[in-house]
Parts: sequence; structure tokens; C-alpha cells
Amino acid sequence: MSSTEMRTEVRVAVDSEPPRALNIRDVAREAGVSYQTVSRVLNGSDRIRETTREHVQSVIDRLGYRPNPVARALSTNRSRTIGVLTAQSVLYGPATAITAIEFAARDAGYRLSIANLRSSDPTAVRASIDDLLSHAVEAIIVIAPQQQVLTEVGDMSVDVPIVALGPSGERHSMAMDQIAGARAAVGHLADLGHEFIVHLAGPQDWTEAEARMVGYLRELDARDLRVRAPLLGDWTSQFGYEAGRSLLRMPDFTAVFAGNDSMALGFLHACRELGVRVPEDISVVGFDDIPDAAHFFPPLTTVRQDFGELGRRTIRMLLAQLQGEELAQEPLVPQLIVRSSTAAPRAF
Repeated sequence: MSSTEMRTEVRVAVDSEPPRALNIRDVAREAGVSYQTVSRVLNGSDRIRETTREHVQSVIDRLGYRPNPVARALSTNRSRTIGVLTAQSVLYGPATAITAIEFAARDAGYRLSIANLRSSDPTAVRASIDDLLSHAVEAIIVIAPQQQVLTEVGDMSVDVPIVALGPSGERHSMAMDQIAGARAAVGHLADLGHEFIVHLAGPQDWTEAEARMVGYLRELDARDLRVRAPLLGDWTSQFGYEAGRSLLRMPDFTAVFAGNDSMALGFLHACRELGVRVPEDISVVGFDDIPDAAHFFPPLTTVRQDFGELGRRTIRMLLAQLQGEELAQEPLVPQLIVRSSTAAPRAF
């Protein structure tokens, strides 16, 4: 091989090498600042002038620089990662809570590492927690409202802060006041004049289902109305439909409080099939105010949960724990949203 051919071969090999990834010193050189200044901008430090921050951020955006999370974790001894242990994340409540928490975490400079539980078995819970810890998470949020999961997590010895989305009154928990939300729903029906109210409840092992059932029973008791045994369901529209088909054969009630909007939707389907008018014959209230609830037929009266605020408060509580502080957070109170599925009862 001639020397000219060898030089050509070497040049081709060099030219084919992938371009080097940008690093923090490249950004600093382009911005005309020290790499420590760039680091402070990336970490959201308040020890930097706003004009400098804006200038450095504009260079970061122009270059398309993205910090390497592994390198940052090694250099700072912090992963800036929050673990999330979740079960049934396909359901509206948990899925929306995860999204809200992710947005709040991102605003605070953190990212999420999510572990989905295969089951509520103690072995599965411990394995999922261990998996999150192996990714060097700085804290853990539990969005698994089965009581067995919460009990297992509470019994574990973990050296990072944990916040559970669970029953109000528990230490290190962030909660929606499910009891108050259920009482508002039942109270609305009672104020309209309904005395015979059926409750389609969620699964017995879910803390939210239990709390909504307690709210239903307490409001009936407070108003001295007849108490009926709730029907235990599974959160699905199919259960609401089947329960409706059964209950409406011999209706001895004028209103239904469904534990979530999906079961309410299934019940409305059964009403339409059997020629039962809503709200003229039966009033229906749901829970959650899913985006489609306003477009049910008729539009559904329901109880709205502010998941955005829940996410922000959860992250604030975790960040306080990371600073060695305690931050008490009052439970959020859901809001009753009145639409066309409720009215005064027919003569009974």
C-alpha cells in the first residue's frame, strides 16, 4: 500500500468517528463563563445574577446541551431522582396523580423513576422498593392505595424519605379527604329530597373505596336516612352496568352514588337499556370528574379531585423531608360538581 493510500485510509477512519458529546466545559467556553457558573444554572442555584442565568440558559438551549444524569450523580452524590411505587396506574386517579407529581418534580429539578407493582404481595412490594433504591433515588412516593401495600411499606426500614398518597391523618402522607367528598355527594342528593340512596363502592382493599363508603354511611346517619349495604365493585364500567341491570329490575331507591365515574357510566348505560330516565326516575352521582364526565348522557354530577395541587403538595412535603424538616399538609377537600344527572326525586 502506498503512503498516499495509507493517509487516505487513516483520514477516512478519523472522519467516521462519531462526534464527541457536548460537555459542561463546552457550554462554559461558548458562554464565556466558568464551568462552575454553568453548573449553578443547571442546578437552579440562587447564587447567580438573573442576567447571567438567562445568558447561560440561552447558550444551553442554542447548543442543545443535555447534562448526563449519571455523571451529575457521581459528581454531586445526588441523583435528583424520586422513586414512585405504584399499582393499578392505568386507572384515572393513580395515572393522573403520577402525571401531576412528575410535573411538580420537574419544576423542582427532579425526575421520576417508576416501579409498577405486579401484585400487593409483600415479596413484590419489597422487591419493587429495592429496585427503586438500586437506582439511587433520593426519596420515594407511594401511589398504591391498597391497605396491604401501605402496611408493608410502613413496616420496611428505608433510609430515604417516603410519602404515601393514602388515608388522611397518617404521618408522612398526602391525602384527598375522600370522606368529605363522599359526604358532599350524598348530602347533595339528600338536599334534593332523596331518602333512598344506593352506593356502588370500589374494591374493599382500596383505602379510597373504604373512605368513600365511610362518607356515604356517615352522611346517611347524620341525616337519619335509611342505610343500605353498599355493593362492592371493581371500579369498572362493566360492574356499574351489571349492578344497574340487577338493581333496576325492582328499584326501591331514587338515587345512586357511584364510587367513581366509570361505574357511574356503566350504571347510566343500564338505565338507557332498561328505559329508566336520568334524572327523572333515578339521580346519579359519580366521583373523580374524569375529562369525559361532562359529556356523559346526561352530563354527570360528580366530585372533582385537584390532582395538580396534590402533586405540588406531595413534592413540597418530600423536599422538606430531604432538608430534614417536617411539613404538615392538610388533606385536600374535593369539590362537588353539579350537572344534569341529579334532580329532585319522583314520587316514590
